[in-house]
Amino acid sequence: MSKLDKEVSHEQSQAGLMEEKYGFQFDLEILSSAYWQHKGWYLAPAFCTWLRMAMEDPDRRTEVVLLACGSFNPITNMHLRLFELAKDYFHETGKYKVIKGIISPVGDAYKKKGLISANHRVTMAKLATKNSDWVEVDDWESCQSEWLETLKVLRYHHQKLLSAGVTNSLQDAGPITKLGRKRKQEPNSHEPIKKKNQSQAVKSVPQVKLLCGSDMLESFGIPNLWKLEDITEIVEKHGLVCISRAGNNVQKFIYESDILWRHKDNIHLVEEWIPNDISSTRIRRALRRGQSVRYLVPDGVRAYIERHGLYSADSEGSNAGVPLAPLQKHLPEPSQPLSS
Repeated sequence: MSKLDKEVSHEQSQAGLMEEKYGFQFDLEILSSAYWQHKGWYLAPAFCTWLRMAMEDPDRRTEVVLLACGSFNPITNMHLRLFELAKDYFHETGKYKVIKGIISPVGDAYKKKGLISANHRVTMAKLATKNSDWVEVDDWESCQSEWLETLKVLRYHHQKLLSAGVTNSLQDAGPITKLGRKRKQEPNSHEPIKKKNQSQAVKSVPQVKLLCGSDMLESFGIPNLWKLEDITEIVEKHGLVCISRAGNNVQKFIYESDILWRHKDNIHLVEEWIPNDISSTRIRRALRRGQSVRYLVPDGVRAYIERHGLYSADSEGSNAGVPLAPLQKHLPEPSQPLSS
């Protein structure tokens, strides 16, 4: 049997397994990469990725929750694009399944210049995601009276998923059998047959990964903005998904950081091939000058901003001269004079 015949035979058997699993028949000529190579055609990588994902057991893929923290002042179409880009990236690997996206606006205690109230920012984020079937807004962080480190937000959502996983596992396990006299078995009744590998152990908890742009990743290098132990735990135990904008040399930044380089395998870099330089700062500037932001933010967000008269020159001056909360919190204590 020739090498080509062996490849075609293998893919035919794979097609049979797929037909048995998914309940419909695949066209072998379309399915077979060996066939197309023999014909001198190039099989698209995207189709190969889809084929590999279809053949793999979906239950074996690692579930991922994408968490985006930030000001969202206001939320823009680019913020929403980050989620879609990251989801496409993970699904194309065939190893991950993104099950949820979470937007977590920072609280007012962050004290960033021009930051409007969390109530407005959360409401706009909810308007922006109201038509999404997988991205949602969580207001836990924004409701805190004090500013919280991003690591604490990651821990919170990880623990939330862990608790939900334990609850679901207990529900799947069925009612607990009480000790006591055995119930008389009815005639012709049978005990349910347990699956060979059925386990009542807690299902693996989805990984919560921090979704960010290159600007957030590069902010790791700003003195006193992040604690080194926080950065280490984020990249080691959770992981980063960084969407790099055009012109940002993120790989060089990772290379120059010992912490990031040590955990580079847990930092997923996603290239944005369609340039999109929308930013909240530029949106606010346009609004202060009375310029249109249509098609830069979701329509519901634009209408909300207009209705409430947000982002004026006065609002941009809020918190001016006030250090950011992390800088206040992480600044080293002044050295004490040596006693004589």
